[in-house]
Amino acid sequence: MEKTAKDFAHIKGWGIDADPKNDPTYPYKHRTNGEHAGYIRPDIPQQPLTVEVLHSNERPNITAVFGTSVPPSGLSGILRRYAFKFSENEYGHWLPLLLADRVNVVEGILDDLVHGHIPNLFAEKGGKSDWKFNRKSQLLKAGIGTALGIATIVLLSQKKGKKAKR
Repeated sequence: MEKTAKDFAHIKGWGIDADPKNDPTYPYKHRTNGEHAGYIRPDIPQQPLTVEVLHSNERPNITAVFGTSVPPSGLSGILRRYAFKFSENEYGHWLPLLLADRVNVVEGILDDLVHGHIPNLFAEKGGKSDWKFNRKSQLLKAGIGTALGIATIVLLSQKKGKKAKR
């Protein structure tokens, strides 16, 4: 089931870099004609698919080698699967991937807590080096966090006080 470049000629911009005369590195890199034959290399065996691997809908196949350590899962996996339905040049691809990364952080923290490990967020977010090299910003963040925490406690305690008087 080999696919050729002709199969994808309907995609705007497909094969734009196939012409060696349109190579932005010319004349710095002297290429051989073999380099322009295409990116499908029969000498590299395909890595077996043992987990779900997401790949661009602009590619006819998956790459010969890919990472399998963290397959998509949970809410972040749903967001990633949704993102890969769109072309790589659309916001519909990149924005869900950014959101999926943030959701994956929360999923990781929850997973740590479920397994009885309390994460050291200060160390994991680079707090030690931030304190060493950017102390002013660290103190500002701590001040804002403290102010928001106190404001939340005050607002919640006022609501409880109003309910008790009724």
